Amino acid sequence: MGVLRVGLTGGLGAGKSTVGRALAARGALVVDTDQVARDVLAPGSDGERAVLDRFGPSVASPEGTLDRRALAAAVFAGPASRMALEDITHPLIEQEVARRVARCPDGIVVIEIPLLNRERRSRYGLDVVVLIEAPEELAIERAVRQRGMSEGDVRARLAAQPALAERRGAADRVVVNAGPRAELEAAVDELWGWLARLAQAG
Repeated sequence: MGVLRVGLTGGLGAGKSTVGRALAARGALVVDTDQVARDVLAPGSDGERAVLDRFGPSVASPEGTLDRRALAAAVFAGPASRMALEDITHPLIEQEVARRVARCPDGIVVIEIPLLNRERRSRYGLDVVVLIEAPEELAIERAVRQRGMSEGDVRARLAAQPALAERRGAADRVVVNAGPRAELEAAVDELWGWLARLAQAG
């Protein structure tokens, strides 16, 4: 048995990270690209220097390190800034994910990718993609409660995410996270069984 590469994706408040933790508890190696993105922009890193060079002092703290809140504000100001940041960070993230995946000689590797489309599926060499969904109002309530975001911020971020039809188009399996935790755990049990069968077959 080799490595089964699973992409795990979902919009804000859908419960992707909850499912990721549940899969880790069942034996998967889980790589969270959000955490990797933070790591590649750590103080003193090549990524941090590249971002500071590109965006200038407006995203720097008084100590000269990257001010992540200022960077987020700059990036959400327009698509050109977002694309400029992605041009810097995406290659670094992909390289670091590849290093972490290489540590797992066999088994199931789950790569959490918030906004996953067909192009990213190909770049990460994913065998299957699992999409976590939740009704929009429930997702908004979760994001406000769990992340301390304002409802307006959550709605703005959801509006900027790819359409549901596009996300479904890149997925092999959809898990709807709209009920109690026990219901989600049962869905993850079923998902884990399916992934295990795919890994064995591969």
